[in-house]
Amino acid sequence: MDHKIIVAGIGPGSRDFILPKALKAIEQAHYLVGGRRALSDYAHEGQETYPITGKLTLLAEWLEKAIIKDDVVVMVSGDPGFYSLLPWLKKKFSFCPVEVIPGISSVQAAFCLIGEPWQGAAWLSFHGRIPDERDTAYQSGKKLAFLTDYEHNPSFIADYLIKQGWPQDTKAAACEHISYENQHVYESTLAEMTGLEGFGESVMVVIG
Repeated sequence: MDHKIIVAGIGPGSRDFILPKALKAIEQAHYLVGGRRALSDYAHEGQETYPITGKLTLLAEWLEKAIIKDDVVVMVSGDPGFYSLLPWLKKKFSFCPVEVIPGISSVQAAFCLIGEPWQGAAWLSFHGRIPDERDTAYQSGKKLAFLTDYEHNPSFIADYLIKQGWPQDTKAAACEHISYENQHVYESTLAEMTGLEGFGESVMVVIG
């Protein structure tokens, strides 16, 4: 196989946060895959594009045809090494070389937005899953960061952690639409966050 799949991390989304190497790969791509917003922001005339949806079988069929003709660039939000499409691509296209270009994780960006260091923090995800209770158990000084979804939003997670024994006055923050014009950061306590609406696709930070 002469052609390869290039997985390009686009960071939180804004061009201000994307690595020049990733942007160059995206601009030079003939075949480009990404979420609908990413394609709207980065695709240009002359490129053949395919939107990432929940139908991965159809995406695989399109990729199989495209990779025969040329390299394919797959844009993923955040960093490809953190809960992205990368594991699926490596498994489904094990016969094909995969190049990975890193991106700034939305978790990194969220910690920066609230002015907190992230060393020592556990990076977990409630996006389509529930983390192991051992990873979310309370410990004084413990830092957690979560990717959220519409069912497991910050309100759900705050209530979940309080039931696990986290103090109600524990500092917490929720960040959505990071790097975009409608970016929103909400800082409070876990108790206050149980009443927070929205923030379905966001990053939540908890500082014990």
